[in-house]
Amino acid sequence: MSVLQFGLLSAVVLVGALLQVSIGFGLGMLAAPVIALVDPGLIPVVLLLLATGVTAATVLIERAHLDLRGAGWALGGRVPGTIAGAALVAFLPARALALCVAGVVVLGVVASLRGFRPHPTPRAVALAGAASGLMGTATSIGGPPMALVWQRYAGPRLRGTMSAFFLVGSLLSLGALAIAGVVHAETLRYSAFLAPAAAAGVLLARPLSRWLDPDRTRWIAMALAVTGAATLTVRQFL
Repeated sequence: MSVLQFGLLSAVVLVGALLQVSIGFGLGMLAAPVIALVDPGLIPVVLLLLATGVTAATVLIERAHLDLRGAGWALGGRVPGTIAGAALVAFLPARALALCVAGVVVLGVVASLRGFRPHPTPRAVALAGAASGLMGTATSIGGPPMALVWQRYAGPRLRGTMSAFFLVGSLLSLGALAIAGVVHAETLRYSAFLAPAAAAGVLLARPLSRWLDPDRTRWIAMALAVTGAATLTVRQFL
């Protein structure tokens, strides 16, 4: 990996972590396509490791607003989804995983644009948790299903509840991937190299939050994610 590529990854992780803390998701959708462009072998483990640290920090920040019952229903669905996602990573080639990353990003954005607003019943939350477990373990992008089912929540409650879910869910996914044998020394090394960028994003989120319009920020994040997904898809076919 060149210095320029590493600088690009660091910048994307910093912005993604800032979005994760500010609006409850964004690290996976923004950073996964770019990381897959640079080195598909780093997906999903590197982002899951970074997400664990970022979501742990967000849980501490928003701990007073957690919906533990809702997170519990979601985690109940996450377990079978995690197992299925780990199986996909173990058997799919890198190119297929890269295309899955792009597809998941586009599906998440399309669902948001269509304004689908399911009521967060226990069944709906558990189904969203299963979809998030499958997508998050296979591609490191598990945010869209949970953002859809919990979009009725206010900002602090959304960020806190999603972060609690993603913290436990990321640990489950990492455990399943380790059992599947896809956690390697290289992924751990690059996670450590990119950790300072993720930490910088977390630290910048609080002072910058007063200047960020949540709706505008969400639209910018989706536009950047789609751009990354489109670039990744084109590259796979060239």
